[in-house]
Amino acid sequence: MPDIIINGPEGRIEGRYHHARGGTAPMALVLHQHPLHGGTMNNKVVYTLYQTFMRRGFSTLRFNFRGVGRSQGSFDRGEGELADAASALDWLQGYNPNATSCWVAGYSFGAWIGMQLLMRRPEIESFISVAPPANQYDFSFLAPCPSSGLILHGDQDSSVPPEAVQKLVHKLSHQRDIKIDFRKIPGADHFFADNPEALATHVDSYIAAHARFAEQAETAAVPTRSR
Repeated sequence: MPDIIINGPEGRIEGRYHHARGGTAPMALVLHQHPLHGGTMNNKVVYTLYQTFMRRGFSTLRFNFRGVGRSQGSFDRGEGELADAASALDWLQGYNPNATSCWVAGYSFGAWIGMQLLMRRPEIESFISVAPPANQYDFSFLAPCPSSGLILHGDQDSSVPPEAVQKLVHKLSHQRDIKIDFRKIPGADHFFADNPEALATHVDSYIAAHARFAEQAETAAVPTRSR
């Protein structure tokens, strides 16, 4: 998991990158929660997403938005962070020109940014949104939503009421050719502090069922035991 530096709109973007074996492995970009509320690429939920994609054989990138860690710049209310995500995706594609597919995953604020990126980049095939802040940010830009995906939410989330996310899911699910897999994790709050294993299990099962060449990717990701 080497440290990397990406040239972003405001200067340096700090990231961590895992390169999968094979020139056609799928790729995934993982986005963290709100920079002003402790968001970082080292958050447990973000790291869980990163590890799950990595184990499934994806070339996977997580990074710090501007103003976080060693990333330069300052918080820009979502506009600059979307530009950061686009630059990170450009870097990821440059390293993986023959990737079979591209996914985006985001947690909370990162889910909102990820869905905006989804609207702007047709090469993104699927998404995973964890605790999307549907009560705090406008998701009306998803009209229509270009891809199917997974939405995960804790049923004890007091920051983002499950009802708000259910309303978003209902809206997206009624769009033509779009299938939203909405899963509530029992006992989980907005931070999933006691539920990382459940989170990983749901994400892994969705990737296995929907990623192209998921079975082959899984096989490639399992290290061979020495005899």
